[in-house]
Amino acid sequence: MRPRHLAYALVPALVFVGKMVIFTPFRWRRMASFIDPWADQQGAGYQVVQSLIALGSGGPHGLGFAQGRQKMLFLPFAHSDFIFAVVGEELGLVGTLIVVLVFGIFLWRGMRAALRAPDRFGMLLGIGVVVGIVAQALLNMSVVLAMVPTKGIPLPFISYGGSSLVPTLLGVGILLNISQHASTNTGAAYDEDGDEEEAPRRARSKRAGRQRVPAVARARYG
Repeated sequence: MRPRHLAYALVPALVFVGKMVIFTPFRWRRMASFIDPWADQQGAGYQVVQSLIALGSGGPHGLGFAQGRQKMLFLPFAHSDFIFAVVGEELGLVGTLIVVLVFGIFLWRGMRAALRAPDRFGMLLGIGVVVGIVAQALLNMSVVLAMVPTKGIPLPFISYGGSSLVPTLLGVGILLNISQHASTNTGAAYDEDGDEEEAPRRARSKRAGRQRVPAVARARYG
């Protein structure tokens, strides 16, 4: 897609989003709590403050597995949207970095499989699945760390809830299927229009042409 076409859609979208945030009271309170959550610790900023307390209490190595205290009715949605804060409290900075590293490995391996897909559709589908899962994970971690406003987005593979886990596993299954075909068709060529049949057809025609040359030469020169 051309960037100009995306800009045509981005400008009215920003105006619409700005209108929804400014003229909707609860969204505006959420933005205000994001800017300064400590200003209303018992109100709009309660969840973010409790999340930061959980992360700070963990320290480098954490309090120990299942020894966290913020999940005891202090941190709302500790089992789903804010599970990353519980990981930070119980396993510390080391545990959170391991979670980030695992998603980094998933991004690397997923993009590797997508780029080796046998056709352009498989490549774009694989990239979409990988980016969707990793972007969701980064957004969830950013919410827990108070880097973006609070959203109701779970952490893939870790948060409790089948409504998130089932679609995520379906996406991973599609990615594994793409990887399986890529392993048997690594480096499969396709033309700029995404037609994977055109390049092999050209290769066959070249091989056939090379085979006809000696016969033509013998007929011409005896």
